[in-house]
Amino acid sequence: MTHHILTLLRDALVHYGYWAVAAALLLESAGLPLPGETVLLLASFLAYSQHELRFPWIILVGTVATTVGGEFGFALGRHGGRPLIERYRHVFSIRAESVARAERLFERYGSATVFLARFLFGMRVLASLLAGALHMQWRKFVLFNFLGAAVWVTAICSAGYLFGGHWGRLANDLRRFDLVVSIVVVVAALLLWWRSRRPQLGL
Repeated sequence: MTHHILTLLRDALVHYGYWAVAAALLLESAGLPLPGETVLLLASFLAYSQHELRFPWIILVGTVATTVGGEFGFALGRHGGRPLIERYRHVFSIRAESVARAERLFERYGSATVFLARFLFGMRVLASLLAGALHMQWRKFVLFNFLGAAVWVTAICSAGYLFGGHWGRLANDLRRFDLVVSIVVVVAALLLWWRSRRPQLGL
């Protein structure tokens, strides 16, 4: 099933280009559980292998869409409050423990949670909604929302582009593992590549 999803996402990127990237990331950041990482990985792969998309533009579009989506999510959370969070949780079958864990992150790390949540699948779609529902100061949210979006998008796109020549291996990993494990595989491979390059770079 994962293979079919990858095919659908790739076809969407080929036909709609940056619009597909923007739509997927905006909706995910606004609160819909969509595979943002996979979209960025695929887009970066296409930029590497087929030059149908440009790598810098993917990062720019992705960062803007992720930031704007976060603002939408914040506004929804601010106006809908906890009742909206509860309805959202039931509609998407999200466990109460996941919401409680996200709230604990906010209690422990405050505004920085918006930044940290970008790198945690599951937390990412809840962060903006909860930030609004918990009445986080909007100026702080804007700052951490943008920083998180920029760093996350750049990191995922860089992994997809650097390993564009080995997409077959990455695709197999994505078929066998869920999305979170797949990202771990990509990051681990990136670290191994960097270590192998250190002697050549004179480090």
